[in-house]
Amino acid sequence: MPPVLTYIARVSDGLPLVGSFAPSQESLDEQKSQARDILRGLSSGGSVAKMSIETGSKYIFHYVIHDNLCILTLTEQSYPKRLSFLYLEEVADAFIEHLIQLHGGDGWRRKVETAARPYAFIQFDPILQRKQRDFVDPTSRLNSDKLSKDLSDIHSIMRQNIEQVLNRGEKLEHVSEISNNLVSESKKFKWGAKKLTWQAKMNQYGPIVIMGLFILIVIYIKFFM
Repeated sequence: MPPVLTYIARVSDGLPLVGSFAPSQESLDEQKSQARDILRGLSSGGSVAKMSIETGSKYIFHYVIHDNLCILTLTEQSYPKRLSFLYLEEVADAFIEHLIQLHGGDGWRRKVETAARPYAFIQFDPILQRKQRDFVDPTSRLNSDKLSKDLSDIHSIMRQNIEQVLNRGEKLEHVSEISNNLVSESKKFKWGAKKLTWQAKMNQYGPIVIMGLFILIVIYIKFFM
């Protein structure tokens, strides 16, 4: 079975630029939602260049990151991992080549960075669908040749569970909330510290000032009234 779904998204904010889905007999709404959550989580930073993400079902996500682009796909667990990453690399190269042809070697990155709406590069979808069809049969001669020529080290790819990846965004939001609370509390503490300092000075010098004022009043009454 070919890659079930494929997204090309902007890493900085997870905006999907292209999305393509292979025909399937079952609903993939849950997997599509997970894919969008994974893409949104990339903007939090710390994302690795290549990763496989277990879904707890018969499917598994794989993604690669190139030039502020994330290419994410979902395949069955039985689909060869090396072939999945070869597919992602080919999609990344084809997408960048497509943009260079349209916008030039210097302009394509600016087009990606300034895209304001989802699926702004949907014109790439026919090319993406052809790539999906090329990888339908992992045992085909074409794909077997690709695997035999591929010398990349598969061991460098990180592997995580879908819960770990999706919970990372919640944890980061929690950390952000804690950070904001600490800033607020630090401001309160700073004001409280100033107030305590002022009170300490009043306790130290207040009696002297009062005594001085009392003596001045007595002198004024005695000599000027």
